[in-house]
Amino acid sequence: MSAPLDLDQLQTFIMIADTGSFTRAAEEVHRTQSAVSMQMRRLEERIGKPLFEKDGRNNKLTEEGERLLSYARRLIHLNRETLAAFDDRRLEGTIRIGTPDDYADRFLPEIMARFARSNPRVELTVICEPTYNLVEHIKRGHLDLALVTHNDLRGQSEVVRREPLLWVSSANHATHEQEILPMAFGRPTCIWRRSATDVLDRMQRDYRVLFSSWSATVITAAVLSGLAISVLPECALRPGMRVLGETDGFGALPDCKIGIMRGHTASADIVEALARHIAESLDNISRPPVEEAGSFDFAALAAARGKRLRPGHILPGW
Repeated sequence: MSAPLDLDQLQTFIMIADTGSFTRAAEEVHRTQSAVSMQMRRLEERIGKPLFEKDGRNNKLTEEGERLLSYARRLIHLNRETLAAFDDRRLEGTIRIGTPDDYADRFLPEIMARFARSNPRVELTVICEPTYNLVEHIKRGHLDLALVTHNDLRGQSEVVRREPLLWVSSANHATHEQEILPMAFGRPTCIWRRSATDVLDRMQRDYRVLFSSWSATVITAAVLSGLAISVLPECALRPGMRVLGETDGFGALPDCKIGIMRGHTASADIVEALARHIAESLDNISRPPVEEAGSFDFAALAAARGKRLRPGHILPGW
């Protein structure tokens, strides 16, 4: 029977991928650089494939290395879950987390499942509100942790995921061809709204805001019904939406940055454990796949690791 993979080697491998450097990875795992290099040689021998290739002075992952990285993260996470399940000193208590409903719909199932398996004695209290409100809750001590839209100007959070912010319309309507664009946005404090209106103003496109709401459900309904155009991060796309781009007359938008904010609470151990689970979960969650016209596979939307969506791609309708 083949010998099992070495978890220490996998942990070092992940650190190299995350830091982009053998030297920095060696510092993080508290080993010499020569020891790290030896670990990677043994891991390559065990896998039977080259995991790194030269890119100038740097090393980057090969295609086989990229494949291994996904498995390595899952194995390390499962190892942590296993140890936590038999730890009599495992965490107990409650934690209050907040997130906008856009992110709750896409990310919370994975986050909650992972965290609950590792920390069955911790009670999660979850609220769904816009980032603007969540920042205030954190400041006032009403939340222990929040998953928010990062604001570069305020630098208020630790960025754990980046996604393209996209113009979206209904795949079944020509809403984007109207002379005066009907728009559906969050409230005026919404950073996505400000990004979109800045681009429209620079392009001198006429528009009017027909729908304004903190609810992602309301914005999605306005788009899918053909009543308005909006902007959404890739994770929030739904079947029946069309991604618009420069060929449709819409300029590029800045990326959406998703970040973690920590509150000033007494549950530091629980907060750090949940923050780690969120970062790992978001790294593991795939982006929506591109589907050809026809029936839509809802299971694939949740599970497949698909290609990045480009302007003109359509997610077939309900």
